[in-house]
Amino acid sequence: MVDRYLLRYFLAVIDQGNFSKAAASCNVSQPTLSAGIAKLETLLGRPLFIRTNRRVELTAAAVDLAGHARRIEAEFAAAERAVQSAAAPATVRLGILGSIPAAWIEDYVARLRDGGGGERVELIEGRERELAERLARGNMDVALTILRGDSRLPAERLLTEGYALAMAATHRLADRDVIDGAELAGEPMIVRRHCELLSDTSRYFTARGVRPFFPARVTSDDRALRLVRAGLGVTVMPESFHAPGVVRPRLADFAFTRDIGLLFGEHAGRAVRDRPAIRILVDLIESRPVDGFARRGV
Repeated sequence: MVDRYLLRYFLAVIDQGNFSKAAASCNVSQPTLSAGIAKLETLLGRPLFIRTNRRVELTAAAVDLAGHARRIEAEFAAAERAVQSAAAPATVRLGILGSIPAAWIEDYVARLRDGGGGERVELIEGRERELAERLARGNMDVALTILRGDSRLPAERLLTEGYALAMAATHRLADRDVIDGAELAGEPMIVRRHCELLSDTSRYFTARGVRPFFPARVTSDDRALRLVRAGLGVTVMPESFHAPGVVRPRLADFAFTRDIGLLFGEHAGRAVRDRPAIRILVDLIESRPVDGFARRGV
């Protein structure tokens, strides 16, 4: 008989790409995870992974097993929720992309408190890949995140927004609506380390001969805005970010956009869209009067 933990080890290796990261995501040591994979291969009588120096590759048997394993894990998670829900209020496990403005989440929590209908919401912050993995495993119901065309999960697009500079209102170029990247030569820039456009932004400035000094590298967008306001440097952020003392001029020829919406776990499906907690979230986002939004429905 194949134990559940063996399937979780197996899926973790697929999702993380190597054994060490998979072990960390499962909170076990690498030897323990490796032993579990070896046991699973013995039980199935087939090798599942081809180990290389850089990552692991799936065998044909692993490809066949992966879909079954994800469905089994999702059913386990559904069974656990069914048992737990008998003794606890309904809970919606909502993933939040780390680069979603904190003001949105603050407003959402306030509205949820006033009109959530008694539902409990568990907020889980993470990066795109982390949220998608949790949804695929059935460990999260729905996520507010960036939508990509290659996702296999059900999705609903809520808005599309562009990117712009963030600079202190006292900056020498603060009165401009549009700024060419070349004009920022010599300007210190704050790096948003989790930014989904980090590589594209770097190429944009490099192509214009701009190789700035980076006085700060941060993972918190709130901290980035505060450093910008204090005059430490400028940065590139989605248009939805605003703060007193910070202006948002556009970058010339920087036409990147991102689609923000809901990504649903297969176990939950679009039915979770009708939960009061999710309706409140959708209404809040679609009603925000923020410049630069091009709202779209699906």
